[in-house]
Amino acid sequence: MKTNLSSQIKLENIPSRYYDPQGEIELAALTREEKIYTRIFETVNDGSRYVAERIVRVINRTVAARGKCVIAVGAGISTHSAYAELIALYRQGAVNFDNVIFYNLSEFFPLNEDGPSTFARLREVLFDHIGVKPENIRTIDPAVTKENMYEYCKAYEKSIADEGGLDLVVCEIGPRGCIGFNEPGSSASTYCRLVLLGSEIRHNIINDYKCEDAPTSAITLGMANILSAANIFAMAWGENRSAIVKATVEGPVTNSLPASLLQNNAHSRVIVDLSAAESLTRISQPWKVTSAEWTDKLIRRAIVWLCNQTGKPILKLTDKDYKDYGLGDLVAQFGSAYNVNIKIFNDLQHTITGWPGGKPNADDTYRPERANPYPKRVIIFSPHPDDDVISMGGTFKRLVDQKHDVHVAYETSGNIAVGDEDMIRYVMLMDSIKKEFGIDTPEYVEKSRGIYDYLKTKANGGVDSADIRFLKTMIRRAEARIACQYIGVKPENVHFLNLPFYETGTIKKGDLSEADIDIVRDLILSVKPHQIFVAGDLADPHGTHRVCTDAVLAVIDEQKDEEWMKDCRIWMYRGAWAEWEIDHIEMAVPISPEELRFKRNSILKHQSQMENAPFLGDDDRLFWQRAEERNRATAKLYEGLGLASYEAMEAFVEYHPIRDDK
Repeated sequence: MKTNLSSQIKLENIPSRYYDPQGEIELAALTREEKIYTRIFETVNDGSRYVAERIVRVINRTVAARGKCVIAVGAGISTHSAYAELIALYRQGAVNFDNVIFYNLSEFFPLNEDGPSTFARLREVLFDHIGVKPENIRTIDPAVTKENMYEYCKAYEKSIADEGGLDLVVCEIGPRGCIGFNEPGSSASTYCRLVLLGSEIRHNIINDYKCEDAPTSAITLGMANILSAANIFAMAWGENRSAIVKATVEGPVTNSLPASLLQNNAHSRVIVDLSAAESLTRISQPWKVTSAEWTDKLIRRAIVWLCNQTGKPILKLTDKDYKDYGLGDLVAQFGSAYNVNIKIFNDLQHTITGWPGGKPNADDTYRPERANPYPKRVIIFSPHPDDDVISMGGTFKRLVDQKHDVHVAYETSGNIAVGDEDMIRYVMLMDSIKKEFGIDTPEYVEKSRGIYDYLKTKANGGVDSADIRFLKTMIRRAEARIACQYIGVKPENVHFLNLPFYETGTIKKGDLSEADIDIVRDLILSVKPHQIFVAGDLADPHGTHRVCTDAVLAVIDEQKDEEWMKDCRIWMYRGAWAEWEIDHIEMAVPISPEELRFKRNSILKHQSQMENAPFLGDDDRLFWQRAEERNRATAKLYEGLGLASYEAMEAFVEYHPIRDDK
């Protein structure tokens, strides 16, 4: 059973010469926008192996030259795969750590016995497996206090200096471009110090360390300490780091992005996979730096870029526009600007459909969905009980109105996203009507009292009791049912899967298991749908979306050769945070002003997820506002390219089951 298929989704095939050029001349041309030496690998495994081999090279060279090697190591999750490769090299006899001195790059403060610890994580993923001498591992003393913090940090720095300075720093490029715990605002002159941790990095700590609550502060080597190293290897994996990687490698040096300060060290190396590199010029806009290998998607991206540069719609682009902006190759290939323009205009026009389930008895040659069968059986998989309406509420309504047999599957309860105030409101309601409705029983009174008593002692971020979790689950189910009723879904077509990986009662979730996949399989086989809609938030800020998607894709992979599955299409939607790039969009569903208001009302049925929802994040907009602005932006993009003007649009990308022979 394959449980990580979402990580293997490739929206396009990148020519290897863009990321692995053969020859110095081609390398120089491709990387002329890059200000840090950057290596791009097709997979995380390939990149991690390269990092491990480079670490071994530095160790062996430095030990031979001065008898020891001093390395500062970070515990960020991106480094773990490189450490695994380093352990493998150690076991193969490629490296010896007897003369290697390790310094912990950063540590949480204060250190709680049962709380997260970078040192404990480093022991788990590296130190305990490489035979390093205990006296050669240096980390932050958990006994340090705020009162002696300054002196302690100076002593930690002096210890490094006494060893002759850092030969190597191994770290990740973290959220918001953090290096260690140097957050935005950290300058190149910052030294070892106590820092406050921002909300985004604390959220990542909760996910990475699978803990209930994250520390609010940490001790970290400063950027001055890090930049003093003879070598720096900084890693980033995945599309959620792509914008940060581009700013780090190609943007200006700025304190607001600490990773960009790596440009000040001539021996810095940034190591990324293709997903993290997707925004770099040589990957996203190769025509600027080399002779591009033109595919339909790349042509579409180039034309959209050209329209933005010139302020013109597609059909008004001229031969001169193409030549002035370095796209003369396309004119030569197609014979004229008009030929390119009309091809891309038609390609984009054919993505637009008001019939997301296919238009019956219509010519579907140029439609994104086939006309038959009609009506179709459809399953919309929603990770949380509101992702369906937030992400594709307009399309959802269209499918129902166009008489398809639409099922909705809410994969998790979403109970941790219900605030205590929203939950206790219902308890108060039941208390006030218990006599009139005949629920004034000793059992109810005991449960009610137990809930109040539990809340009095519940710590901030603490675990809910079983009764509280049950009530919060029922609140979210009721909201989802009301929204489905509002849209017109048959009650029997609303499914609450309650996948076990989520039901821990805490922010920390379990791993995807066979039990989760069995539940998804049972539903899919009972419906045998012609369409499946699934979350495509591959850089999902919560993590739950990706696990839920992996559960669905695992079943699809298992069933892909079945006859019914050959007649099923899988469409990926995105949520409130981001939209598909236009060169990837394969179906765009227009939404009228009335439909957009209907979508907003559908989202508003989820009252517990309005102002009081615990996971709105740093974005001040509510979910319906984020969704509307995203949908309007997509429509505006199509309009700016000279296509029809709509109030809003929802976009989708088709998922094709991965074949083992490809």
